Amino acid sequence: MKHGKKYVDGAKLIDRTKLYDTTEALELCVKTGSAKFDESVEVHVKLGVDSRHADQQVRGAIVLPNGTGKSVRVVAICKGENEKAAQAAGAEYVGAEDLVQKIQNEGWVDFDVLITTPDMMGLVGRLGKVLGPRGLMPNPKAGTVTPDIGKAVTEAKAGKIEYRLDKTNIIHCVIGKVSFGAEKLQANFDALLEAIIKAKPAAAKGQYIKSCVVASTMGPGVKINPSKFAQ
Repeated sequence: MKHGKKYVDGAKLIDRTKLYDTTEALELCVKTGSAKFDESVEVHVKLGVDSRHADQQVRGAIVLPNGTGKSVRVVAICKGENEKAAQAAGAEYVGAEDLVQKIQNEGWVDFDVLITTPDMMGLVGRLGKVLGPRGLMPNPKAGTVTPDIGKAVTEAKAGKIEYRLDKTNIIHCVIGKVSFGAEKLQANFDALLEAIIKAKPAAAKGQYIKSCVVASTMGPGVKINPSKFAQ
């Protein structure tokens, strides 16, 4: 695969054989994120679990202390007092049957997060085929099916992210933008890793965090030493 000059120049700053400390790795991320737009910074964590087993799933959500730097469009499907709470918290779209029909019939997914209340899951459950493949299906573990919809909308707007294993036992998350600088990125990184370590399944055996890589959108990956994390 042929890379552009900026990527090649950035890659020269990184020793591919070295496992970096988190601080140094994030500083390199900021240095190598030199695209004309404000690149996102991503974390990829490979875990020593087998996601095929129900008792080894790792999933949850966390509000990053410095947010993600991204404006989040929120849909709230709810009724009555909950509608007012969702609107007051800043949800872009609030409704019930009307929004469910729009998603179901038109395939409308022009939003980033869908939050609902437990009593609406009978309705929202029908949207699995549309929302599931896009990772938008609400889930109690992620805090997107909740009786306190106002709080959930506020958290989503503040930069709450969901972490979950993919089929290859890797968690992929955005922890901010290059413009944040290494210090703010470090606070977000530490919060995410702490949450992942707390979510360690009892059935997990051996080394839990196998590897960890950080990278800006267009930049090369920087490997972090996994032995530095309390596991």
